[in-house]
Amino acid sequence: MTALPKTCQKKLGLVIDLDTCVGCHACVVNCKEWNTSNYGAPLSDTDAYGANPVGTFLNRVHSYEVTPAEGPAQTVHFPKSCLHCEDAPCVSVCPTGASYKRSEDGIVLVNEDDCMGCGLCAWACPYGARELDALAGVMKKCTLCVDRIYNENIPEEDRVPACVRTCPAGARHFGDLGDPESDVSKLVAARGGVDLMPEMETRPVNKYLPPRKKDELTKGEALAPKSTEPKGFLAWLDKALEAL
Repeated sequence: MTALPKTCQKKLGLVIDLDTCVGCHACVVNCKEWNTSNYGAPLSDTDAYGANPVGTFLNRVHSYEVTPAEGPAQTVHFPKSCLHCEDAPCVSVCPTGASYKRSEDGIVLVNEDDCMGCGLCAWACPYGARELDALAGVMKKCTLCVDRIYNENIPEEDRVPACVRTCPAGARHFGDLGDPESDVSKLVAARGGVDLMPEMETRPVNKYLPPRKKDELTKGEALAPKSTEPKGFLAWLDKALEAL
């Protein structure tokens, strides 16, 4: 079995804002593209354009309709990938040492050369965050794009996970959650970030920002216009058209 590091110098992870995620799946698509063309063996697809497509994904988005105790029902889009837990059971059950957690940054990875595809780590993960690639025969999981975040050959703004870089809503954030002064730690503190399934005692590094209560119009209420007359360029265009 694989031993977990006693301490980690950093706790790199994601903060996902459930209030702003729109469920567009851009993070899913870019994650698939990056991890198919770069790190490790490609993420396989079977019958991708057929009637029963099956594929390996490291990041998935689930959508739910929830009804708060107060307020109207709302749709919540819930992205899910490996949470890089501090007490990662997927690591401690691995019989070959293929699954391991790095002491320098806390990222949980799989050495695909040592993985025999037994699936024990998938059984141990309470979040269903691991997938056995049917064609490669090895276990796959989110790597936090370890081949991007330290790559000095790409622009600095691109040295974040592919899902973070591509999110059009700005719902995904990346950083050191072990540093209380980091932007992600401050965001978690300000918004009351939470662990996923804390009762499992895995101490996930990734955090979720809960959705905020949505405004509700009362019956017959309408939104008042902010301005009754055009301003700026629209005002000039309106006068120009009147002169024709």
